[in-house]
Amino acid sequence: MALTTLDPKTALIVIDLQKGIVAYPTAHPAAEVVKQASTLADAFRRHGLPIVLVNVTGGAPGRTEQVRNLDELPADWAELVPELNQQPTDHTVTKRTWGAFTHTGLDEYLKKLGVSQVVIVGIATSIGVESTARHAHENGYNVALAIDAMTDMNPDAHHNSVTRIFPRLGETGATQEIIDLLDRRSA
Repeated sequence: MALTTLDPKTALIVIDLQKGIVAYPTAHPAAEVVKQASTLADAFRRHGLPIVLVNVTGGAPGRTEQVRNLDELPADWAELVPELNQQPTDHTVTKRTWGAFTHTGLDEYLKKLGVSQVVIVGIATSIGVESTARHAHENGYNVALAIDAMTDMNPDAHHNSVTRIFPRLGETGATQEIIDLLDRRSA
């Protein structure tokens, strides 16, 4: 479903645009994802809307078949990319699971602000972005996803999330469409 509207109190959630993650090989250029996310962050700031910058510093406990070497990461791996131009008014969330809502206080923070809709961007589409979108949807938020401001390490996983999962969780569109909706609201 295409983007139709943005609620008066909409928050931007930026998933894992941190030095270690953007350095991974991705299906679409990470630099373009960072550029689009930064453009959205600037627009949300201009409109006085909340911004949540999320990074990941570990993984959920439990066995997996995929080996995780989280102890061997560079010291700056979890630092947010400077292009996001982090501001003191931005809320930061550090997560240790795929989704930004799990054990982070994010839901309480957004509800305290009266947020009813979230726009989600970042890396990886099928992991952090999708997990956060699922949880936001389950918590009753209207969900919008800026497709040109996200990518994945696996092109098939990205495609599956964008074409099969996201339309069931919310509305999808491009960065400029979201900015246009923001600008129209204040006109």
